[in-house]
Amino acid sequence: MKARRKLRIRPLLLALFGGVIPLLAGFLLTTPSARAASLTEVTNFGNNPGNLRMYEYVPTSAGANPPVLVAVHYCTGTGPGFYSGTEFASLADRYGFIVVYPDANVSGQCFDVSSPQALRHNGGSDPTSIASMVSYVVQRHGADAGRVYVAGASSGAMMTNVLLGDYPDVFEAGAAFMGVPFGCFATTDGSGWNSACANGQISKTPQQWGDLVRAAHPGYSGSRPRMQLWHGTTDTTLNYNNFGEEIKQWTDVLGVSQTPVLTDSPQSGWTRTRYGANSTQAPVEAISVSGVGHSLPTSGMTTRAISFFGLDQSTPPPTTPPTSGACQVTNAVSAWNNGLTDNITITNTGSSTLNGWTLTFTLGSGQTITSGWNAAFSPTSGAVTAKNVSYNGTLAPGASTSIGFQATHTGNAGTPTDFELNGSACQSG
Repeated sequence: MKARRKLRIRPLLLALFGGVIPLLAGFLLTTPSARAASLTEVTNFGNNPGNLRMYEYVPTSAGANPPVLVAVHYCTGTGPGFYSGTEFASLADRYGFIVVYPDANVSGQCFDVSSPQALRHNGGSDPTSIASMVSYVVQRHGADAGRVYVAGASSGAMMTNVLLGDYPDVFEAGAAFMGVPFGCFATTDGSGWNSACANGQISKTPQQWGDLVRAAHPGYSGSRPRMQLWHGTTDTTLNYNNFGEEIKQWTDVLGVSQTPVLTDSPQSGWTRTRYGANSTQAPVEAISVSGVGHSLPTSGMTTRAISFFGLDQSTPPPTTPPTSGACQVTNAVSAWNNGLTDNITITNTGSSTLNGWTLTFTLGSGQTITSGWNAAFSPTSGAVTAKNVSYNGTLAPGASTSIGFQATHTGNAGTPTDFELNGSACQSG
């Protein structure tokens, strides 16, 4: 009976529906042949220690200085498969951004998110190759280096976490569908699979997770990329517990409270929480999908990721936290024979409210922090980063907050130098 019904389908219906293939659950896609542009492989795009392949989609709607989205496939997937099986290219047609599709190009088609090389800035392996792809697109097409984003599923979601940690100077935001925190999948035995992480058995404090991200690019003091997280509650491949660990990590990295400012249900079965701000471009947004396993993204999710990035806007969204954090710092040092305390007052002299702040400074030679208050300090000597805690992360224009630390010294009890707040130099005194 079914065979007879197929014979009765009119040629017109075959023409209309034959090219629509739902490669990912729930997707209704425009076929590549219906697009004016096409997917193109790029070779010799630059430094490629991961031996990845690169594909790009440059829509005819891309104008001068177009934004860039890196779309990273899952294990067993390919760059061309992710192109044809997701909505990113059709959304690029609509909004005029370029899409880069990395291809893992190894047996199993998984990306390296485990090796020590993959978990540090310019350390080599796959993340370095993907950063080279971005540089190529910026130079070749005149793309906007200030509007580069990344989204991925499964292995690609894990890579999204890794890229935001390794290259906060490259990416403005990420969207991770079914991922794990940065550093969770780390291994030292050459294996690319971490069962404890996959099974949701690794739990850390927010600061411990955040420290892993900050250690990936030592000395970096600029703004950090925003993060959107998605996970199904019945995921048995990458356990749902990883969703909560990712939230802990990125709220800490972005210096916002773990208490959501919004909890709602934008669609049946979805629970959305926003952290740091109740806006489409919140610092951290997390969407839990009830009763769904390892099958994201599904219909409508990529559109929401594009909105989170601000790629559906003609005016770029503001960077969060602000990088224009003009400030003044005053010190009150009290020293004794081999120790000291320093009480530091930070004043926001800029015109914008800071929703999360990071103060960097250089300790005097021979000084080592032993304890601190009203901020999280790391490391304990040399170039130090002090991050706000949950209750003092917001600084309105003209507002001040006080932090401090106790340290040992070997004769030099001088005050710290080179203060910067969110990457901007501070006036001292």
